[in-house]
Amino acid sequence: MAPDNDTQQIPEADYYSRPAAPVPSTATSTPPAGPTAPLGPGSRPQPRRDGRLGQTLGAALIAAVLASGGTYALTHTGEQGASSSTTPTATATTNPNQSTSPTVTQGSSTAPDWTTVAGAVSPSVVSIDVTTAQGSGAGSGVVFDDQGHVLTNNHVVEGAGGNGSITVTLSDGRTYPASVVGTDPSTDLAVIKISGAPKDLVPISLGTSDALKVGAPVMAVGNPLGLSGTVTTGIVSALNRPVSTGGSSQSPFGQQQSSGNEVVTNAIQTSAAINPGNSGGALVNAKGELVGINSSIASLGQSGSGQSGNIGIGFAIPIKEAKSIADQLIASGKAQHAFLGVSTRDTVVSDGGAKRAGAQVVSVSGGTPAANAGLKNGDVVIAVDGQRVDSATALVAQIREMKAGDKTTLTIIRNGSRQDVPVTLAVRPAG
Repeated sequence: MAPDNDTQQIPEADYYSRPAAPVPSTATSTPPAGPTAPLGPGSRPQPRRDGRLGQTLGAALIAAVLASGGTYALTHTGEQGASSSTTPTATATTNPNQSTSPTVTQGSSTAPDWTTVAGAVSPSVVSIDVTTAQGSGAGSGVVFDDQGHVLTNNHVVEGAGGNGSITVTLSDGRTYPASVVGTDPSTDLAVIKISGAPKDLVPISLGTSDALKVGAPVMAVGNPLGLSGTVTTGIVSALNRPVSTGGSSQSPFGQQQSSGNEVVTNAIQTSAAINPGNSGGALVNAKGELVGINSSIASLGQSGSGQSGNIGIGFAIPIKEAKSIADQLIASGKAQHAFLGVSTRDTVVSDGGAKRAGAQVVSVSGGTPAANAGLKNGDVVIAVDGQRVDSATALVAQIREMKAGDKTTLTIIRNGSRQDVPVTLAVRPAG
């Protein structure tokens, strides 16, 4: 029983790892070998964590640094004597009151100038290398502040405990050692700090994930397959997508590694290509503002090395949640989480003349926010603050995105009738 409604979860993605000894190779990637078992009618590809420290992908690490030229505005005009036209341009503007990456003003809402966005954002995205006795791996991170704090995924750096070491490489090639400030396995987020951080660090500009719309253009920036400074573009494919990641992973040495770090995210789904190594990197909007931390991918199958590549369905942790956790980790090294106090299961309930999927309450712990709000066994939660809930995992994802003390409204069906139940969330108890 999981009284905080943490009833379902799945692992995270995109951590590119290498064996302890270099393996000569000229291949740049290994395509997925196909599904390990046929997908039945109506089944969905499961998001998976591709790589924890020690997994191997047969690919050569190629140093690829995105050129970050100083020209942020481009204008195209017709040749002399021909009819001339001017394409709307984008400009990157630095707020004099903030030491963050420039904010991009697009000249066209339908055709973003990604060259300008890449130039503005890339200096704020770093490559992260982790080395242990078992091997080494690489991921991504974003510069969170000018003190040297870098926000990334927990699964990128969790192997650095003990005798492990972390190295951060900036977009211009400078490399620094780093140490872990705090980790939060339940959200798959972590903060590390660059030792001897330079004064010219450029923290990334933070956006708001609440303002995102399905279909909005986005760019992913990171270190896929060890190719630093890589940018890919796409759109927001879906919002409030409940993604569960967790379980076990295969090490390159053949042993199965069990992970208790189960994660449920109310994720941003994107078509921007995300691959192993993108974990912890930036998902930015057309303004160059950080709206999510890339963390996982959906997979139809896996290669012989145990890692999968992009199939056009990637997921990012919304910046609303990521910033809250990062601020707490920097302040105290640990994070608190919102707590409802119920265990639920998937169900289908009658809603008027139709049927609707939801999360049915199977137990309510005494003295919890759920009990204080009057929730009862058998109630079916179908929405949180108007956002649809169609499974137990979806309810977990919605609660996980909130903070302790937040007030929310659950829409439930009880005895065939809808009601709205106000709830004030508490701090999730340890354990």
